Amino acid sequence: MLFNNSDYFKICSDIKNQIRSAQHRAIIGANRELITLYWNIGNVINANSKWGNKFIENLARDIKLDFPDTTGFSVRNLKYMAKFSSLYSDIEFVQTVSAQLSWSHNVALLDKVKDGEQRTWYAKKTIENGWSINVMVHQIESMLYKRQVLADKTTNFETHLASPQSELAQQTLKDPYIFDFVQLRENAIERDIENQLVRNVTQLLLELGTGFAFIGNQYHMEIGGEDYYLDLLFYNLKLRCYVVIELKTGDFKPEYAGKLNFYLSAVDSKLKKEQDNSSIGILLCKYKNRLIAEYSLRDMTKPIGVSEYQITSLLPNELKDTLPSAEDIEKRVLPAENE
Repeated sequence: MLFNNSDYFKICSDIKNQIRSAQHRAIIGANRELITLYWNIGNVINANSKWGNKFIENLARDIKLDFPDTTGFSVRNLKYMAKFSSLYSDIEFVQTVSAQLSWSHNVALLDKVKDGEQRTWYAKKTIENGWSINVMVHQIESMLYKRQVLADKTTNFETHLASPQSELAQQTLKDPYIFDFVQLRENAIERDIENQLVRNVTQLLLELGTGFAFIGNQYHMEIGGEDYYLDLLFYNLKLRCYVVIELKTGDFKPEYAGKLNFYLSAVDSKLKKEQDNSSIGILLCKYKNRLIAEYSLRDMTKPIGVSEYQITSLLPNELKDTLPSAEDIEKRVLPAENE
């Protein structure tokens, strides 16, 4: 019968995909027309700024009279249109970048980001990652641009990774990482922080960035008849490599880099496939001395980056006081010596 024929199902599937694609293009096209319209209206308002706010108020009222069922032309929104067109003078940029974002995204960028270069970066990252407004605002408020673009990063990627992977790995790294969803004291023990990261893996992946796929925590590897456990293991689809993350609650120490280097050798030997690139290590410490970290990485054989991390940055002080101390947690999770 026709309806059980595999060729029919393929034809039907192809048609459905074409419909979805056309619908998506229609939505994008409609949004481009809307954003361009708002930009043009903003230009008109700015060209007649000599009339002051009364001009915008009259314009909003008169538009409402002729288009009573049309929203988006309030006094407040017309002022945003004026600001939008004054900050974006390039119509090509508006039609190719701004038009890929909703008007609400564009308004949030106008409100939250004053610097034009940063605003462009956040706009492009939002398109690249498909961020909702809430996620985009979170990234702005956590100063992602400063942590990812302006950060003075400590890595040996340039000498241990071929281009363009070295540049992409460098761009991927942040310093510091913000784990404000980990609701613990600043002096919490490593395992408890790690457990909270895993429990909030969706937020952890958002903070790590695009392309990270979670594989496991306390990932077991048997090496030379002995058991070893990697704190966090990921695969990055953009870098096409495994990423090992080790978490330390204190200052960076040179021996931490040596142990991570050992783990990366094991991952490359046991997990890495022919099509994979060299595995990368990220060592997250509460504090790092940059010079000590640089010396420690200089003669390592594997690509490693060292970054700081922050937790509980948004947790009220009064709530922090109600949480158990690191000693209390240790008593609960670590067996007594005499048992």
